[in-house]
Amino acid sequence: MTRPLIVGLTGSIGMGKSTVAAMFERAGVPVFDADREVRAMQGPGGELVDAIEREFPGSTDAEGVLRDRLGQQVFADPQALARLEGIVHPAVAEKRGAFLIEHAGQDMVVFDIPLLFEKGGSEAVDAVVVVSAPAEVQRQRVLARPGMTPEKFAHILSIQVPDIEKRERADHVIDTGTSIAETERAVRALIEKLRQEKRG
Repeated sequence: MTRPLIVGLTGSIGMGKSTVAAMFERAGVPVFDADREVRAMQGPGGELVDAIEREFPGSTDAEGVLRDRLGQQVFADPQALARLEGIVHPAVAEKRGAFLIEHAGQDMVVFDIPLLFEKGGSEAVDAVVVVSAPAEVQRQRVLARPGMTPEKFAHILSIQVPDIEKRERADHVIDTGTSIAETERAVRALIEKLRQEKRG
């Protein structure tokens, strides 16, 4: 049986990746959102809450993982972050496998993976789509977020692969520095192109 074409969707913070993922979904392409799965598994009654509390005491309560408290414990500590990833990443991989089985009959699926290049997942997808916008647009979007500071933004950028490098490594780039309508047209054109390539 042929499996779906797997599209890896990625992009740096503030580039509009979630908006583009929603456009794929509106066009009928199933999207596996790694961040959304993590939030569910760390939310009230989530399956990762107990393991995270054992490893990082005081980082959870009845509502699940307290992201601020957990962040304080792992933000500047690479070893702590690695321990957290050791809990989270295998669970996400399991969910991703189940998603693929569920959508085995589709011609295409999207894996929405923010750190696709940083964490080395690009080999597991058939095509990489990078969402990008001009640096000034990105900066305005990110600094408009609640609780964001220029220092936090600079730190996040420092641990992400630079946008220019992502664009170079991408199979396709979606520019979100344009209007929403133009971006959506570009997404739909790309879906058609990928379908034609798959049909060969």
